[in-house]
Amino acid sequence: MLVVALADEFGKRDALMSEQALIELLQQRFKRKPLPGLTPNWAEFSQRLAQHPDKLQALQWMQDSGGEPALIGLDEQSGECLIADYSAETPKGRRSLCYDDAALAERKEHKPAGSAVQLAAQYGLALLTEAEYQQLQQLGPLDQKSSSWLLTPAEIRAEGGAIFGDYRYGRVFIYHNGAQSYYAVRGFRAMLRL
Repeated sequence: MLVVALADEFGKRDALMSEQALIELLQQRFKRKPLPGLTPNWAEFSQRLAQHPDKLQALQWMQDSGGEPALIGLDEQSGECLIADYSAETPKGRRSLCYDDAALAERKEHKPAGSAVQLAAQYGLALLTEAEYQQLQQLGPLDQKSSSWLLTPAEIRAEGGAIFGDYRYGRVFIYHNGAQSYYAVRGFRAMLRL
C-alpha cells in the first residue's frame, strides 16, 4: 500500500533520534515554552510516556516527519495530556497528501503518495479538529506559508469536500477543497492524547 511505503520512508530507524534524545527534546520544549494555565508535572508526563511505548513511537514519528510535537494542553475531563505538532509550518514530511483513502481512490491520475487521515491513523494519531486548530493558533501564528488538513465533519465529507486551515492577514482562516486535492504546501498536523 502506498501509505505504508510513505510511512516507512518517514520512519527509517537510521535517521531517527534515540527515544531518550526525543524525551529530552520534549522536556526542553516543555520547560522553554510553558503555556498559560498548563501545570502538568514533567515526571508524571514522562512516566505516562514510559507506560505507553506505542505513544512514544507516535511522538517519534511526529518529530521525524517535521512536526516538532509539544505539550499544548490538558483535557479537563479526562486529564489526558494533549500533544500536537507545533512546527511553524505544516510538517514537511507530511505534505502533498489528499485528505483520506476514499479521496485517494477517486483520483484517476497524478495520485499522491497517500492520504492524511490514513497516515495519521497508522500511528494512532488524529488530524486536528477545527476547534483544536483554532486553539493551537492562539499559542502563536502557525501555517503562515502553508496549510493543514483538518478533521472534516461527516456532512462536508459526504459531499466530497474536506476542510483545511492556515493563518493569513493576522487571522486564522478555515477553507474547503475537494478531498482528493493535494498541494506541495498542504500537510496535516496531528494530535496525540496521553
